[in-house]
Amino acid sequence: MEPLESGPYTLAYLDTAPDDGRRREIIDGGLFVTPAPARIHQRAVVQLSSTLNIACPAGFEVLVAPFDYRPTSKRSVQPDVLVCSPDEHGSKHARKPLSLAVEILSPSTKMLDLLLKRGVYEQAGVPSYWILDPEQETLTVLELVDGLYVERDVVAGEKVFEATLPFPVQIVPAELLRER
Repeated sequence: MEPLESGPYTLAYLDTAPDDGRRREIIDGGLFVTPAPARIHQRAVVQLSSTLNIACPAGFEVLVAPFDYRPTSKRSVQPDVLVCSPDEHGSKHARKPLSLAVEILSPSTKMLDLLLKRGVYEQAGVPSYWILDPEQETLTVLELVDGLYVERDVVAGEKVFEATLPFPVQIVPAELLRER
C-alpha cells in the first residue's frame, strides 16, 4: 500500500481517477492506493467467490473487487470478495450494509484490512467480516454482536468452517489457496 496521500479526498475523486490497475479507497478523506495483488491473493479471490456463488441463494449477489462499497458519503472501500444483500440491486455502488465482506491479507494491505477496514465494516453494520491470511492458511470469522465484531471462529489449513452467515456454506482455507 502506498502511503496515505494528501487530502482530503471525496468520493467524486474516484469517478475521475485514472484507470491504472491500482485500487483506490477513501476513508474519511484519506486516499489509500494499493498495487495489483499477487497470484496467491487472486487465486483465493477466485476460489472463494466461486464457492460462495455456488451456495448463494436467490436474491444475494457475490461480487469481487474492484467494486465500491460506499457506506457513507466519506467512505468507499473495495472488499476482495463481498456479498450484497437482497435489497441492494442494480446500483453502481453498494450503499446498504453488505451481508459479508472478505479481505485477503497481503503484506501491503494487512494493517489497512485488520484495523481501518474492520472499523469501517463494523460501523456500517456489516454482519459478517472474514479475513483470509494466505501466509498462515487461516480464516478468521468476525460477526457483529451488539454493534461490535466478535471472533466467531478461526479455522486453519484443511479444517472446515461451517458458515451460517450470510448463508450456509463450507469453507476450507487450504482449498482456497491450493494451485490447481
